This record gives sequence, C-alpha cells and structure tokens, in this order.
Amino acid sequence: MSSDPHRIAILVYDGVKLLDVAGPADVFGEANRLGADYRITLLSTTGTEVASSIGVRTAVDGSPATEPDPDTFLVPGANIYPRTPVPRALIEATRGLAVRSGRVASICSGAFVLAATGLLDGRRATTHWKIAGELAARHPKIRVEPDAIYVRDGTTYTSAGVTAGIDLALALVEEDHGPDLSREVARALVVYLQRAGGQSQFSAPLQTPPPRSPVLRTVVDLVTADPTAGHSVAELARHLNVSPRHLTRLFREELSTTPARYIESVRFDIAKALLDQGHSATQAALLAGFPGYESLRRVFARELSISPAAYQRRFSTARRGG
Repeated sequence: MSSDPHRIAILVYDGVKLLDVAGPADVFGEANRLGADYRITLLSTTGTEVASSIGVRTAVDGSPATEPDPDTFLVPGANIYPRTPVPRALIEATRGLAVRSGRVASICSGAFVLAATGLLDGRRATTHWKIAGELAARHPKIRVEPDAIYVRDGTTYTSAGVTAGIDLALALVEEDHGPDLSREVARALVVYLQRAGGQSQFSAPLQTPPPRSPVLRTVVDLVTADPTAGHSVAELARHLNVSPRHLTRLFREELSTTPARYIESVRFDIAKALLDQGHSATQAALLAGFPGYESLRRVFARELSISPAAYQRRFSTARRGG
C-alpha cells in the first residue's frame, strides 16, 4: 500500500449545501483519527471563498488549476439545482478535475453538475428522490435509480440527498481501508454503517400520485374514507356507475397500474401515516385495510426493503406516554 496521502478534492461554489461538504469531510477526518491518511482540499472555480446555501462564507484552499491530481473528487449539491442551469465555469472545472481523478463522486443534486459535463452518460446514477425524475428527464442517457442511497458505476459514484453523502463517504473509506475502519468511523459519528432500504422510506407520507380524472379521484376518496372496505373492481365500478372494464382502462391509461395495485398503494400510505402516529404495526395493517400484519410486511419489504417495525423505529414522531 502506498505511503502517500489520499488526496480528496471537494469543489464548492456559491449556494453549495454545507452539509454536503461537511458530512463527507467529517467521515474522512474521523478516519484520519483512526489511522487513515486523507488530505482534504476545498476548491472553487476562482480560488476564492464562496457563500453556502445558509449564507456561511466558506474559505477554500485554491482552484482546480492549483490542485495536484486528486485520488477522489467530490461534487456536493445545492438547492439551486436543478432550478437553475449549471454555470459554464463550474462545468469546465468539474470536467477538468474529473478526468484527473482516480474516482469521482457527487452528493445529492451534485449529480446535475456531473450530468452537465456528460460524465454520467451511459452510467447508472442517483440523486435526491424529489429530483430524480428531473435528472432522468433532462439527461435520458443516464440510467437513474431513484431509490438508491448511493450508486457506484465503475469509478463514478452518485448519492442521494444530504446525509447520503455520509453513507457514500463511509463506503469509500471501506473501499480504501476495509470494513473494520469504516465501522469504527460510523460508530464514532453515531450513524448507520449501511442503511437498510432505499430512499423511499425517507419520502413524505401520502405520496400516491393524485389522479386527474374525477372518477379516479372518487376512488381515492372512497378508499381513504373507509380503507377497511372490500373495494373490489366490481364494487367500485358499480358505485361509480361505470363498467369494470372502463374503470380498469382508466387506471391503466392515467396511472399505468391496476385498480387493485393503486388501492394497495393508498392503503400503504395510510399505514405509514398510522405508524408515524404511534400505532403498532398490527393495528396499522388492520386500520389501513390490509388483511393482517403479514400482508403489510410484504408490501413494506417490496416498497422499502425494511419491515414496518424498522420503519417505525426510525420515523415515528408519536410521544410514548408513561
């Protein structure tokens, strides 16, 4: 193993999200305390300080022109992306550093900066769940994986929102120094070494897309008002005075799904909200209209890759009375 330090360059710019910078940097700094040798350098396109998303001025060590070839190059995100175009100077600085780096990584909306250079074309990538669809729409050559915490494609890495940069940095430490050191860093920072499940578990409740059709909106109202009712296609069609075939066609044309699967997704959202309120998993399953806990567990495993109990431990905001 080389005795030379592992150089990490982080390219910052006006509007950069501070936690996208500090989170990964802290991981590498903690790894240094435990025996690693990372040299972290903050760079800006001009070599001058930048203003972060919260207004804090961030000093830098130089510009890409003054930086030796990095072993790892990180591009943090910002709230301004994807709302505004990536500036040409930032694109050029990113491309120049990327071609000189051993590996390249983005955090959150930093994926839009990498994408603007063309570096993600033909690759798998991810970003924050709220803007993953926009990344895929703007850059159709990228194979976007919207539920991933982070994605590695060769020597290119992309990660989801904000704290996922910590997950990614831990993975890079493990790649460099093995799981034992990475585990010790995670323990020291009191974070998960590897989070179970994907980004879906962190999205807001009741994310089922609302239908445009008045008929389908009525279906949602019926299920939400009484999720424990049967709500078969025949029953819903009779209530709405349409044929089962017509109702099924409406679901396929507008929502690209079946009535049964859509109703299950509404019940799933209701169950998540009930878990957030402090109901037990069994109670949430029954109140949301599932036959029992096992049915709810299977949907959680399919949609979030975690159990209802694990979801509740992480996200319930209910106060436990004594």
